Amino acid sequence: MTMKRARVAVLLAGCLAAVLAFADGSILPPPPGAGATANAALVELGRDLFFDEALSADGRVSCASCHRPEHAFADPRPVSLGVANQRGTRNAPSIINRAYGRRFFWDGRAQTLEQQAEGPLTHPAEMGLSPRQAVATVAANPRYREAFQSHFGAQSPTFAQVTQALAAYERALVSPSPFHRWLLRKQPLTDDVERGRVLFFGKARCHLCHSGMHLTTEEFLSVGAGAGHGAQDGGRFDITMRPEDWRLFKTPSLTNVARTAPYMHDGSLATLAEVVDFYDRGGDIAENKDYRVIPLALTSHEKRDLLAFLNALTTDPLPAHLLKPSTHQPR
Repeated sequence: MTMKRARVAVLLAGCLAAVLAFADGSILPPPPGAGATANAALVELGRDLFFDEALSADGRVSCASCHRPEHAFADPRPVSLGVANQRGTRNAPSIINRAYGRRFFWDGRAQTLEQQAEGPLTHPAEMGLSPRQAVATVAANPRYREAFQSHFGAQSPTFAQVTQALAAYERALVSPSPFHRWLLRKQPLTDDVERGRVLFFGKARCHLCHSGMHLTTEEFLSVGAGAGHGAQDGGRFDITMRPEDWRLFKTPSLTNVARTAPYMHDGSLATLAEVVDFYDRGGDIAENKDYRVIPLALTSHEKRDLLAFLNALTTDPLPAHLLKPSTHQPR
């Protein structure tokens, strides 16, 4: 085979891997950074690590414990439980289509999916492993060790490679919604959803903070939300230590919002209808509440239409092989 043909073969193989790795490339473009990790074998390795409870200090918690496939990879509990049943402080959001995100965690402390994957693994109240312990756990498993050696060419995995595999899997969790089809292909919405869309981008003012393909500006702001411990959470301030960032939280994507109750950074609102009511009254009192959050005076019919639009942000089902580990995953 000539050098030119070899390059063409490599290019075609990469394109095929991307097609296999992503759920619907015909509608949504590959996420940023996908070219380096759109490898079916690496996605499979990351998937098995994502579901593996061995990657926790007590052997009972995995990434999937808080990002559950049956709940659009979110957690139906207000806050999650980590190792030794330690109670978290924030609600775990969906990670479907978060590969398109620019900031991760409610306080935005991670800039990449690799950094995001590192956080729960090493947090003492979540999975509770040191980087060295995580690597040792992976290296002790012959199948994992062989997979890492095959992909990275190293005798033993590194912590950076573990997080790279997890990030490759998360970048594969991409799926379109009816809103994406309307936005990118101009496919019509049902009448109630269309009315809700007009409200979303008009009277309800949602678009001022939730815009773009995945309906988030990824800004940090306060809407006055929070109850109990959530009211004491410093949010972005805990990262920057700037007084003006006190209790600011990242504006979440609304992808799959109808499937990811409860809501807000602390899970303090139980239903999507409660969220609509919350914003209709102008949020709750807060000393630094964002100026865009004001009373809306929505009618009951408008609220129903707005909820219909929010339901249209539910993505198509992901391929079955992304929803559970391989049958030969070691325990």
